[in-house]
Amino acid sequence: MAQRKKKAARDVEKDYPRAQFVAKLRRLADALEEGRRFQIRIAGERVSIPSTASITLEHERGDGEEEVEFQLAWRLDDAPAGPSARRRPASRRRAKRLR
Repeated sequence: MAQRKKKAARDVEKDYPRAQFVAKLRRLADALEEGRRFQIRIAGERVSIPSTASITLEHERGDGEEEVEFQLAWRLDDAPAGPSARRRPASRRRAKRLR
């Protein structure tokens, strides 16, 4: 099994033009619907989201503002090792939630 490089901690927020954001959401929706992993570049770094990622919607309200977050979360040991990593068939996949 391939050894995974340890990635540095990261907490990034990046604004995107509406058209670019919509295109990313469409690609994400297609990947989720098809049960396949999703790759996206955020602020210059490529992120690979496994098909087993848990999906959460969050709504916050306070101080005259509201916020909605679409959140995908997964453990790094659940993510594929690389582009050649094989996905388990849908019947054998297990969704795991972060604790």
